[in-house]
Amino acid sequence: MAGAGCGRRRPPTWEISDSDAEGPSGAAAGAGTQGPAAEALRPARALRRLAVGVDPAILEDAGADVLLQALGALGCQCRLEPQRRPRSLSWSWGTPDPCPRSAPSEERELLSLLLLEPEEFLRGAARLAQASGPICSVPWVSPESPSRPHLAVVGLDAYLWSSQPSARGTQSPRSPEEARGGVPVGRPEVQEALVLLQLWADLDVLLVASWQELSQHVCALTRALAQRPFKQHREAQAFSFCTAGRWAAGVRVTRDGRGLREAWQRQIMQFNRVSPAVAGSIVTAFPSPRLLQQALAACSTERERLGLLADLPVRASRHARPRKVGPDLSRRLCLFLSTANPDLLLDLGS
Repeated sequence: MAGAGCGRRRPPTWEISDSDAEGPSGAAAGAGTQGPAAEALRPARALRRLAVGVDPAILEDAGADVLLQALGALGCQCRLEPQRRPRSLSWSWGTPDPCPRSAPSEERELLSLLLLEPEEFLRGAARLAQASGPICSVPWVSPESPSRPHLAVVGLDAYLWSSQPSARGTQSPRSPEEARGGVPVGRPEVQEALVLLQLWADLDVLLVASWQELSQHVCALTRALAQRPFKQHREAQAFSFCTAGRWAAGVRVTRDGRGLREAWQRQIMQFNRVSPAVAGSIVTAFPSPRLLQQALAACSTERERLGLLADLPVRASRHARPRKVGPDLSRRLCLFLSTANPDLLLDLGS
């Protein structure tokens, strides 16, 4: 049995498809044929290598346990250790990358997320709004820092609502800065501060209502970072759009030409309002695009070329009425194979 299996070699194949499988089967097939390094870069394995550093100061908040539980259920490495920025989270690779090319770049910090109290964010936003000219310094970013963190504020809407006079009643202001009117407590001022941070300081600010929502965002960031190595490895290939294995709705074409006829039929079906029966009738009459081009070139008039396929009968079921390909599809296929104008509109009914 072993000798027979070794004697019959499987012919090399290519995939022709109009869709890209992003599911687990497609990813497994693509990773399985690119070597052990690519297999180790798969998101499921990369997620176990990813380390999320949590500053101990975050644990002082009552909702921090929700974040820790979400990270624990995700399967990544959660580390409680002091960070360069207090009350921040950082992402890095806990174990070296099996692919040597990307190992040096993965030793650095991948991403950091700085958590701000609502009052602290409003004080910093007020200083930015009062500055004139381009902003040279940001309250939460050190000028010497090579990277800029993402910002997250939990409960800003509730803080703004409680800061309104109607909500406070006769209570005293929450802080001296608010008493002096130095803190923007209105939503328009907050939106203006967000625009300034995005355009001038290039900082993304995440506003969440609860720690549960923050945990969902942190888990989404962690999963996205785990998928990055495999995507970069796949895009670095010579033909990143061609993954091994069978794609969804794909057509297998061998070196001896088997499968080309089905691929030609799939190409015809990409036109609007073309059923498999109509495409099959055209392929039966002209098994390849070259044969159809030769037939179009042999026509003596333009009218004859445009109506070459119009009278082809379409094979239908027993109870269906007999029909033909029709002049509309005949004209579209003729223009598709003969025109040199890239801006020509083929489908007049679109």
